[in-house]
Amino acid sequence: MKARDGIKSFTISENDAGQRLDKFLTKSVPKLPKSLLYKYIRIKRIKRNGKRCDIADRLETGDLIECYVSDEFFGEESNRPAFLFAPSAVDVLYEDQNILLANKPAGLLVHEGDEWSADTLILRIQHYLYNKGEYDPENENSFVPALCNRIDRNTCGIVIAAKNAAALRYLNDSIKERTVEKKYLCVVDGTPAKRSGTIESFLRKDEKTNTVEVFKNSVPGGLTAVTKYYVLDSKKGMSLVEAELLTGRTHQIRAQFASIGCPLVGDTKYGRAKDGRGLSWQALCSYKVTFRFGGEGPLAYLDGKTFQVKDAWFLKELGFAMPKT
Repeated sequence: MKARDGIKSFTISENDAGQRLDKFLTKSVPKLPKSLLYKYIRIKRIKRNGKRCDIADRLETGDLIECYVSDEFFGEESNRPAFLFAPSAVDVLYEDQNILLANKPAGLLVHEGDEWSADTLILRIQHYLYNKGEYDPENENSFVPALCNRIDRNTCGIVIAAKNAAALRYLNDSIKERTVEKKYLCVVDGTPAKRSGTIESFLRKDEKTNTVEVFKNSVPGGLTAVTKYYVLDSKKGMSLVEAELLTGRTHQIRAQFASIGCPLVGDTKYGRAKDGRGLSWQALCSYKVTFRFGGEGPLAYLDGKTFQVKDAWFLKELGFAMPKT
């Protein structure tokens, strides 16, 4: 953002392009009430390339957005970005100019939710990229590196981050279209009745307890949940299972395996609280990602590629080995 003669202006970068004008300004000038934003656009106190604009205008690289808006809506913020308070160490599984695959440790939040934390995976990634010179909030109007998927705090494994806006849009669309294949490793108590199969049910979330209920039939507020699984090994009353999410619901793997009598080892929320077998967290790892993008799009070069963690912290503790690729 630049200021001159009472005008605050933004030059649209590649990371800003493609957004609606109102969405861009909502992020870039968060203190400006929406009612005033719409009014200022209407009375031409906000202009695009020196001309009248519309809230639904799609921004293009190089556009100049000029705002004749009171300084109070551009109040000074802390000079130190939040990510600088987080560590910069990230276990990078893969990285290129567009994306980063991080191997998240169990116990770390992916981002702030209901619980505030100065240390989250996304803050670590932003700090890491800042130290590399690949991200500087001073050079961005509205974009920040962001996560494209999330896993529970106490689940470890692969989380995908986008380093630019084009990659973020493409990955978000790809995940919705199920062209990003995600597989998990878990250790469950007992052995499922079938060595391989598909668990289909309906999950309804209870916001107060942050848990989900599992139903065999459709219920009000219930969402379809489908998980494919394959039992890789069984010993000592436990089974090592590979699970593939065909839907992405809250606590899907944990709740569904508990519903068939095989809760995850170490899962005190859905499992047997007194039988965690010494684990601090549930035995669950997002261990493999395969991209099925096809031949088009900014990430087409990753089509058919698979990325996998080398190990999961709970395997050795429970007497299992990492499956061979």
